[in-house]
Amino acid sequence: MPDPEIEIRRGYVPGALGRVVELCGAYYHDHWGFDVFFEAKAAADLAEFLLRYDPARDGFWTAWVAGRLEGHISIDGRHAGDAGAHLRYFIVSDALRGHGAGNRLMRAAMDFCREAGHRRVFLWTFEGLHAARHLYEKHGFRLVEQRPGTQWGKEVNEQRLVVNFDGERNVTACG
Repeated sequence: MPDPEIEIRRGYVPGALGRVVELCGAYYHDHWGFDVFFEAKAAADLAEFLLRYDPARDGFWTAWVAGRLEGHISIDGRHAGDAGAHLRYFIVSDALRGHGAGNRLMRAAMDFCREAGHRRVFLWTFEGLHAARHLYEKHGFRLVEQRPGTQWGKEVNEQRLVVNFDGERNVTACG
């Protein structure tokens, strides 16, 4: 099967909030047993983010194939000056996994962070998401913290990854 034609869009598109939550809820339920707690938290967090969205500091990108949203990534820059910009809700549908959409979304988000002057970007994930972890590390993220936690509604081994930008396009690990 040939690679699908993937379009990356920046900014909110009507219906995107619901579709991103649907992608996250279905994936994490099917693969990790997460329940309504996670889906409701994703919906509330993403809605709150979009209501205060500032395009100068925040980013919201979606990946589209044949008019359907199939992937997403957000950068929450609200606390970029102290804690760092927060990469959130990175998801690619099963239909697009392995076709480069995740890499393109990550590249768009990291390029935006550099252009916006965000010196540090962090994310929370959990052990076992190998494909996502590979992409994070490919884009300069390094594991700086690991601990059991329940922020997703189920106990997992939570991991905090960070990338620091040291000048134009020079990425260094945080430790």
